[in-house]
Amino acid sequence: MAQPPNVRAEALIEALPFIQKFRGQLFVIKYGGSAMEDEQVVERFLRDVVFLEAVGINPVVIHGGGKAITSRMRDAGLKPRFVNGLRVTDEQSIRIVEEVLDGEINPAIVKMLQGFGGKAVGIRGRDVLVGKKLPPQTEGKSTKIDMGFVGEVVEVQTAIIQAAVAAESVPVISPLARDASGHSLNINADIAAGTVAGRLRAAKFIYLSDVPGIMRDPMDKESLIPSVTRAEIEQLREDEIISGGMIPKVESAMHALSEGVEKVHFIDGRTPHSLLLEVFTNTGVGTEIVA
Repeated sequence: MAQPPNVRAEALIEALPFIQKFRGQLFVIKYGGSAMEDEQVVERFLRDVVFLEAVGINPVVIHGGGKAITSRMRDAGLKPRFVNGLRVTDEQSIRIVEEVLDGEINPAIVKMLQGFGGKAVGIRGRDVLVGKKLPPQTEGKSTKIDMGFVGEVVEVQTAIIQAAVAAESVPVISPLARDASGHSLNINADIAAGTVAGRLRAAKFIYLSDVPGIMRDPMDKESLIPSVTRAEIEQLREDEIISGGMIPKVESAMHALSEGVEKVHFIDGRTPHSLLLEVFTNTGVGTEIVA
């Protein structure tokens, strides 16, 4: 049922000061999790991104693609293996990772953004991210596992990204890097996004995934923590309220803040128009981390 005209007008008035405040600023958005699996959810999110661009905000999107990669690996007879949340990536696997991220997911996102009237350009991560291979990772008490072509970002070559922003296009970046020898490296998308946000000194770094934010009790939707400081994050980690898959996200967020990002947000992409609600309303819908 449509809202009365005055209610719709009030929503626009509430958004106005935020549009004025953020016009011309850069937002880095990490997009992943099951929020990428539902076509309706994907369309809502990408319309929100086009809205940001239309009101003068400069969004930069860094996407994941883990589930699609896992599916393709299984089709190829490969069994996915993860150590400390990172995918072990051998020579055959890195080819699949590149094909899925750069050949399928990235151009599909760009095409949809353009279909909604936005301007967008796909950027291979290896064209802007320089990485180095991760050392063997510890599994269990002492076992060292060679992760293969898995890396960490050591440098972001920002010129291509900044040129896209200057042309009023949305850069869409895959989480891949190249090493000193030119080999591709699989990069955790959370870490890649946090590093890019820090190097670009983004006004906002937004994680859009399939969790509502930081919660005191993951089973209780009412336990969402709407705002938290960097100092409070340390206590939440000690109390093991931040645990599991949220740890690398929070570590990446803290790194981005230390590099000059003004604010980090965690929001649930499955909530209709959560991106707009978080940015343009007084209460928001997720968790914000402030310095």
